[in-house]
Order: sequence, then C-alpha cells, then structure tokens
Amino acid sequence: MAKLRDVPHTPGVYVMRDRLDSVIYVGKARDLRKRLSNYFTPARSRLADRKTRALIASIWDFDIHQVRNEPESLLLEGRLIKEFRPKYNISFRDDKRFLLVRVHLQDEFPRFSLTRLKKDDGARYFGPFAHSGALRTTLNWLNKQYGLRVCRPIRPGEQEYRHCSNDIIKNCSAPCIGRVTPEEYRRRMEEACALLEGKGARDLTAVLEEEMQKAAARLDFERAAELRDMVEDMRKTLAPKRTFERGARARVMSTIDPMADVRELQEELGLEKPPLVMECFDIANIGTAHCVASMVRFKNGVPDNANYRRYRIRAVSGQNDFISMAEVIRRRFSRILREGREAAGGDEADFSQESPLEAMERLSSQAGKAGRKTFVKLPDLVIVDGGKGQLGMAVEELQKLGLGGLPVVGLAKQHEEVFFPGESEPVRIPHERGALKLLQRIRDEAHRWANGYHQLLLGRRVEESILDDCPGVSQNRKAALLKAFGSVARLRKATAGDIAAKVPGISRTLAETISDFLASRG
Repeated sequence: MAKLRDVPHTPGVYVMRDRLDSVIYVGKARDLRKRLSNYFTPARSRLADRKTRALIASIWDFDIHQVRNEPESLLLEGRLIKEFRPKYNISFRDDKRFLLVRVHLQDEFPRFSLTRLKKDDGARYFGPFAHSGALRTTLNWLNKQYGLRVCRPIRPGEQEYRHCSNDIIKNCSAPCIGRVTPEEYRRRMEEACALLEGKGARDLTAVLEEEMQKAAARLDFERAAELRDMVEDMRKTLAPKRTFERGARARVMSTIDPMADVRELQEELGLEKPPLVMECFDIANIGTAHCVASMVRFKNGVPDNANYRRYRIRAVSGQNDFISMAEVIRRRFSRILREGREAAGGDEADFSQESPLEAMERLSSQAGKAGRKTFVKLPDLVIVDGGKGQLGMAVEELQKLGLGGLPVVGLAKQHEEVFFPGESEPVRIPHERGALKLLQRIRDEAHRWANGYHQLLLGRRVEESILDDCPGVSQNRKAALLKAFGSVARLRKATAGDIAAKVPGISRTLAETISDFLASRG
C-alpha cells in the first residue's frame, strides 16, 4: 500500500485497525518499515500461520509511533495493549504492570525493593523497566558492589543476625551492626540511585567491558561471559527511556471529532437536542467477592473525569445485574434530585407544582443566578450497558423518581444494538458511523472504571490479608486495627506509639511488633 512507503526505518510500535476503525493488533519492531512490509508481501503472508493470515485479512489501516530504543518500544506496546485489548494480541492483556524499583531514603538503612504499583508513600521510584530479568541482575550487582542491605528487618537483633551470611561473604556493608556509619551507607545508596537514573552508566559499562577483555585475554572465558551478560543486562536496564504513562491513548485516537459524533448520535437516535451530557452505567461482579457499579459522564463527546462515580452494591450479594442496575440508578438520580432541592433553597413547593424533571430543567436554566447553590445537572442521555432487562430496571427506577421523560437507551454488547424503552426491535447504527463509536467509547470507559474499582477492592483485600501473618494479631485485633486506621497503607505510616494509643487492647510491645512486621513486608 502507498502508506507503507512513508514508514521510516526506525524502531517503534505499530497499531493495526480493521474497517470499523477498531484496534485489532499492536506490535513493536526494531525496523518499522521492514516489519510492516512482511504483512503486505503476498509470498510471506501465504507462509504465515492461520492466526496471522486472519489478522492480515482484517487489516484496513495502521498507525505508527516512533521511539528511541527497544525498551521504549516494549513499554509503549504494553501500554497500548492494556489500553485497547486487541483481539489478536496475547501478551500484556492481563493487568500486570512493569516492574518498578522502590527505595525509601527516609529509612534508617534504606534498601531496594521491587514493586509493580507506584504509591504516594514518600518513597523514590525508578522505572518502569521493560526487562525484568535484566533488572534483577542489575540490582543484584548494585547491592553487591555498594554493599547494600537486602534483609528485611529494620534493625536485626541477635537472633536475625545469627542467620545473616551477607556480611561474612562481603556482600553487605552491615550498617545495622556498625560496620559502616549511617552517613557512609547513605552515600553508597545515593551513588547506586544515580546509576539507576542512568548517570554514569556509560562509564560503568566501559569499565566492565574492559574487564571482560582482560578476562578473555587471560583465557578466563567463564568470567568473560559473565561480564558480557552483565554489560548487556545493564544496557537494557540503564538505557534512557520514556514511560508512556500518559497521553498514549490520546495520540492513537487523535483523528476523532467528538462534536461531530454527538450530532450524529442525535440524528441516529432521533433525540430532540444534542446529547451534550451523557451518563453511562455499568455493573462489574467478577466472582462473588464484590459487586460494584460505575457511572462515567461525557461532556461534549469527551470524558468528564471529575464527575465519574463508582458504587458498591448493597441490595444484593452475588451476581444480579438487574437489581444492581436498579440500585445504582436509584442512588445516582435520587442524589441529583436532592441536590436540586437544596439548590432551590429546600422549597418543596416549587417541586410540588411541577414534575421533578421539569423542576430540574427550570433550575438548570436558572443556574448562575445569585443565591443559587450549584448542583449536578441531569444528563441529556442515560446509557445503560446491557439489553432489555437492565434497561427495563433503569426505566422503572427513573419513573418512580418522576424522571420518566429522561432519554435513556440500552447498549447490548453482542451485536452493538441500541434498545429503546417499550420497543422490541433495537436500532442498529452502521459500524462506520461516529455515533456508534461514541457509544462504544463511553461504554468501554464505563467498563474500565468499574473493573478498576473492582481490582482496587480486591487489592485492598489482599493487602489486608498481610495482617493474618502478623504475630499476635487475631481476627478481632485485625478488625480493630483496620477500623482505627482505615487501611493497611495508613497503618504502615503510623508509629508504634500511635498504634498503641489508638487501638484498645494493643500493647506497646505488640504495636512495635506490628510496625516492624509491616516495615519488613513493604
């Protein structure tokens, strides 16, 4: 294809799209021109496996994103796959993130640790790193080279130190028993951190390469091979790279005209006015641990992130999308009506003379007048993720609240059909229309927000389970600790004195044990 001739011979990431403009595959390449040529060479495509031939047959267009090196391409590839979840990709489709290196320099004797989640805990983070094996090798070398601690106890006692061999084999400077001063240990840690930032990386690899040549000259090939692998791992780890944490989705989807899609949607659905404000509701009940719901709000065709909401379902345990949808609709619009009454000064008479929908529309038109409290306005269109069942429950709740005239539709997943209340036949919007793509975007955003909340709650349960292994902490004490501090993250930041003072039944000794245990599991 003609577009291929403009592709440069540079490393980067390519995004394949089908005729519906959906992302179907994301890949990386050291040479974008050569890699993409393979897809469009008939002789090569005939030799490909069945999956690749199906992918090639579905390709309608592609985008490219140039990067500086291989680690950058791997990071961007993983980011885009997690964002779009293309059907022809296998790797990176889970929620696992790239590794980060964490060090809390405010600790008495800080040490490096690996994590996949960056927290606002005052620690310093390096990465993410694309090659986990190379990163672990580099960290092992840094720990040995600078004599950094790898043990978890903050200040090992006689019992812990008795089993520590790193000091004996000279892999640790042992600041915990005074082999070096805290100032000297901190200087070593700062030098190691500078290397992780890439400062002095070239000089270091040059020194190791020189040592490798000397080892080869004296026929110590085993040592030379070890140094060769070390140099390669360090180059992968310490190479300068961008993280692509923000803006990747915006770059890929830059051709969208949101307002044009809004006008198309008004035309396709036969709405009286353009749906400038839309709210979409989704239920997520993966497993039976938690049932949650999300509400995302689009304004002028783009996400209005400040007005996203998420809910923990209370009315049902287990999986029941219908009852869950009724609850979240009821909670959302009851709150909007309540805030509208407060904005009207609590004057119920105003609401009694007109329907709630009319009253809210009147208040919206009067917004901005002096003395009126700001409130969330009703959306121009409510979108329910699901078919007739979920839509019926949403309509029933809206009618109970006096909002029966509010435009509401259901979007079924299987065939992307739009259902209207009281109509048996759905509306099928052509796949190439921007109206359907807008509905898909808001529906996918609701999925992402709901699933993210679900994962957050599961993560909290996993973190809270850490206390099950803490000596002296029973289930009752665990419940008391979480009630007092709210989360394990806040408990980690508390001192032993704070824990003992705030939680009845926790002695000072036990509080110190809990504090040391959580520090060791950081």
